[in-house]
Amino acid sequence: MKDKKQVLPLGSVVLLKDAKRYLVVCGYAMVTGQGEKIWDYMGCAYPIGIVSSEATLMFDEEQIDKVVFEGFTDEEGEKFREKVYASI
Repeated sequence: MKDKKQVLPLGSVVLLKDAKRYLVVCGYAMVTGQGEKIWDYMGCAYPIGIVSSEATLMFDEEQIDKVVFEGFTDEEGEKFREKVYASI
């Protein structure tokens, strides 16, 4: 994601490379473990959504094969995503 100038809005639906199911973007800059890895996105299965914390998947921009739908955005969301982009 660091080479991109845009972070997908929450609610965006993507298909990862070699995947059969869509994911909905539901978080950004997710840290796993003791902070050793910062993932670009957190996603949940479409159309199910978040049913438990174990049902989410962390992924990076380069794993995205196709953006199926781009989620809602406004000025506040754009400013927030700019801050997220600057931090990762």
